[in-house]
Amino acid sequence: MAKALVALTVWLCLALPAAAAQVTDAKKKPVRPAWSELTPAQQKILAPLASEWDAMDATRRKKWVSIAQHYPKMKQQQQQRLQKNMTDWAKLTPEQRKAARDKYQALKKLPPDKRREVTAQWKRYQQSLAANPELSPSDAPAPPETQSAETTPPPPADPGTATAGTPAPAQ
Repeated sequence: MAKALVALTVWLCLALPAAAAQVTDAKKKPVRPAWSELTPAQQKILAPLASEWDAMDATRRKKWVSIAQHYPKMKQQQQQRLQKNMTDWAKLTPEQRKAARDKYQALKKLPPDKRREVTAQWKRYQQSLAANPELSPSDAPAPPETQSAETTPPPPADPGTATAGTPAPAQ
């Protein structure tokens, strides 16, 4: 009899919290804003994320709504870059997204001089892809918005004024 009472007590201790958790989950409010609650302008701006919207938590949704509010004030180049980045992000698998977040967090922890070095390496890489698009099957990346004089490649020589190995005449 005592064993049965102990077993019943243990079972109740384990079963009741699980049942309470199920009731809490059922009463959980839906994450807001829902896609249908966005304005048509916000839906148009955030269209690349439409299929992901229901899986996002409230914090990420609010972040994207804030970005959509600032979108009209952005320059056209910034808007295009944002749209491309959203589209690229939506195509990533959950594992790829986690890897990207982890890499971003690791880069944030680097000292400023190391971050500048990584940024300079990235700019050189982008420039090499832009100069040799056959190296990558994807479109060449857009040039960085701000470049220093030392990282800007010289303009290509006019093919009509110079031959290979001969400098162009001074003008």
